[in-house]
Amino acid sequence: MIQHSSGGKAINAEPFSSLACPLDGNALTRHGTTWRCTSGHSFDIARQGYTHLLPVQKKRSADPGDSKMMVSARQRFLNAAHYRPIADTVCRAVLAELTTDITANYLDAGCGEGYYLRQLRTATGGEEHSLALMGLDISKWAILSAAKQATTMSGLTTATTAPWANWVVGSNANLPVLSNTLDGLLCIFGFPVYNEFARVLKPGGILYQMDAGPDHLRELRDIIYPRVRPARTLEPQQPAEFTHRSSESIRYRHTLTDAAAIADLLAMTPHLYRTSAEGRAKASALTALEITVDAILSRFERH
Repeated sequence: MIQHSSGGKAINAEPFSSLACPLDGNALTRHGTTWRCTSGHSFDIARQGYTHLLPVQKKRSADPGDSKMMVSARQRFLNAAHYRPIADTVCRAVLAELTTDITANYLDAGCGEGYYLRQLRTATGGEEHSLALMGLDISKWAILSAAKQATTMSGLTTATTAPWANWVVGSNANLPVLSNTLDGLLCIFGFPVYNEFARVLKPGGILYQMDAGPDHLRELRDIIYPRVRPARTLEPQQPAEFTHRSSESIRYRHTLTDAAAIADLLAMTPHLYRTSAEGRAKASALTALEITVDAILSRFERH
């Protein structure tokens, strides 16, 4: 277990170990650099420090999820701290739920390149807390980036022994996680699958769901689209298996001061493929852009 300290009592982080075989749902046990279930299925930990638990028969394409280019753009943009207030809000919400007498199990479902888990791992509070962490994404490029950055963050030379999180290629539609094992689940600008989230969360476990607000990146959308729909107030969904506990708005103005950051912002979002060639050309001509960041963090408790 590694403790990161930055001027307060920090989170003790370790890997989440209640993995399930994606083929039969049985518990996976780690043997060196391999995960095995009692049925004899085995899954190797790649030298970069991640495990592929997305069977080929459950893929909808040969290379699902974000592309290598999108992941690289998101990595540069997030590491430049443009969305740091969003990460800080998530960390505060998680810390508020933790107690000091147990190790809480947390999954980031759709973790991308791991930015929010890295921020959570280095968060500090008034008490010392322990977390077992796992990041999952359907994009192998995202998980590869997350595992590499986690290894660098830990100062390790061998990725397969990275101690503070498990990184897994998998799908939210079929989470390779044992039922009723999670205390918390993050879904940050992702694709929630509520029945699966309810299955893996313990009763009383918390889903932290971050969604874009109506004015999120409004200025960019005004430039790249010929017409933008009027803003509307978003009400948090009420999943059948959950009780809505609270919602919190994160809204601020932020200036991107160079063309590279603007290009990364466009490249890391679905807007890159939704807009026309003309819209992309307008964005590429920008050298600075003030944007509105508008997001809503909702907390749902598993029945």
